[in-house]
Amino acid sequence: MSEQTPRRRLAAILAADVVGYSRLMGKDEAGTLAALKARRKEVLEPLVALHRGRVFKIAGDGVLVEFASAVHAVQCAIDLQQGMSATNAELPAERRIVLRIGVNLGDVMVEGSDLYGDGVNIAARLEGIADPGGILVSGSAYYQVKNKIDTGFEDLGSRSLKNIGEIVRVYQPRLGRAAEVRPALTLPDKPSIAVLPFENLSADQEQAYFADGLTDDLITDLSKVPSLIVIARNSSFAYKGRATDIRQIARELGVRYVLEGSARRVGGRVRINAQLIDAAAAGHIWAERFDRDLADIFAVQDEVIGKIVSALAGTLPSAHGHPPRRTTNLEAYDLFVRGRSLAMLSVQDTRAARSLLGKAIELDPSFVEAHAWLAMSHHFGWMYLAEPKEEHRMLARSAAQQALSLDPENADAHIVHGYLRAYEGDLSEASAEVEMGLRVNPNHADGWIMLANLRVCEGRAAEGIECAGNAFRLNPHPPASYYWWLGWIQYAAGRYQDAVETMRHQVARAPVSRRTLAAALAQLGRMTEAREEARKFLAEFPHFSAHEWGSTQPFRNDADRQHFIDGYVKAGLPE
Repeated sequence: MSEQTPRRRLAAILAADVVGYSRLMGKDEAGTLAALKARRKEVLEPLVALHRGRVFKIAGDGVLVEFASAVHAVQCAIDLQQGMSATNAELPAERRIVLRIGVNLGDVMVEGSDLYGDGVNIAARLEGIADPGGILVSGSAYYQVKNKIDTGFEDLGSRSLKNIGEIVRVYQPRLGRAAEVRPALTLPDKPSIAVLPFENLSADQEQAYFADGLTDDLITDLSKVPSLIVIARNSSFAYKGRATDIRQIARELGVRYVLEGSARRVGGRVRINAQLIDAAAAGHIWAERFDRDLADIFAVQDEVIGKIVSALAGTLPSAHGHPPRRTTNLEAYDLFVRGRSLAMLSVQDTRAARSLLGKAIELDPSFVEAHAWLAMSHHFGWMYLAEPKEEHRMLARSAAQQALSLDPENADAHIVHGYLRAYEGDLSEASAEVEMGLRVNPNHADGWIMLANLRVCEGRAAEGIECAGNAFRLNPHPPASYYWWLGWIQYAAGRYQDAVETMRHQVARAPVSRRTLAAALAQLGRMTEAREEARKFLAEFPHFSAHEWGSTQPFRNDADRQHFIDGYVKAGLPE
């Protein structure tokens, strides 16, 4: 008898587990079981029914739930955590039942009433690394819910999950807690601005990428205005979907001015509303509506930038910086905006991005930004994806060089090309290229964190910490990689305690960060903790060798390379 092809379907999976279940059972087995059953009946089951889910597996303290919609799955997760928190409020700490939750949207295999496959496994792995009382959402689920749930999300960057072949982008719903724990940042001496995500007012929610693309372009163009500090995209988009007071956002991001607006695209027409707000004075500087043909979208962007610069006249130099070289092909631009939004998210997304960016280049071979972002996509593939590394390196270099041949002042292309040159053995050219990118766009937060990394390789770790400080100032809500790199730089500078604190930040928590954390702990003489972190790291990377790793790193001085190798070996990692 031939084997039948397994049935498959797309499903949103919610995985939940009780924190410290064994400890609770050890203290009061009967009471814990009774409380757990009561929570399932009174909190979990009504919420699952409300959001049209189906519990398909219960194993001890864990539960797996299937939903037809990612929106229902994430909203159920939020409501479940809030319901558990309310139920726990009047209980002593030792009797509280606290959940971790992971949510993923993916393909699953169906066998009877049970579900299997990576669609389920990713949700379970996310649950395992979530904070107590927290939720982690995969990128595939996030992109289905980001404009449909009245909750902000924090981008935690790309994570390697145990026994999962792909790198997964991870997001964390804020659950109403982030605003209270974000300290106000000091206003810089220079004029400073944040561009909040423009709201999509189109009837078709699939047009959300257009509003996001408009926001991206405005951030990029403003970043080139001399003497203006512009908050990075990652931090601006942390406020997407949040009904937060503008003054509070300005305090959290450390800016005086905020630009917000909306976009409605219907057929060949576009309507854009934009307003510039002085958060310090709690007043509008200007507000305007633009009703134009879609073909005029680039002129509208230039006009908005011009009005901002004019409104801030007296605080900014008159020069507008290097003018953008945009395509005039609307179909190419449409493909580019879609591709840019996917370029560095997940394995599947970045592959889709390369296809879209490639088509944009076919339509307009002189489209500089499309070449630059194709380079960024291959750079992401070289750094993170489980694919042939050398192919991505070559394609990233080729795309960056093509962008630079079309526009020698393209910041993205300089920065990607520079970082690649470091790992090709030319550290001096690498630093020069990244520095050139930062001269073109001094607000390029990713460029600053990359330069910080190169400073370590040059033996200038103290300067690297300063560069990293610039990156965090421009991107106060950074992805996890910023924390990994900062901890690495602090270790290189001999600031081991700082490195430990950085690597234990909740955003930084990932298997790859444990390597530096283990080394820093070992250098502090905290050997029990160091060996535990090393053990956890090896569980994810069993073939790691300290000397083999060192041979791949572009250190100028062998002593700097040996400093890391010694820390890894001291912590118990294989030589």
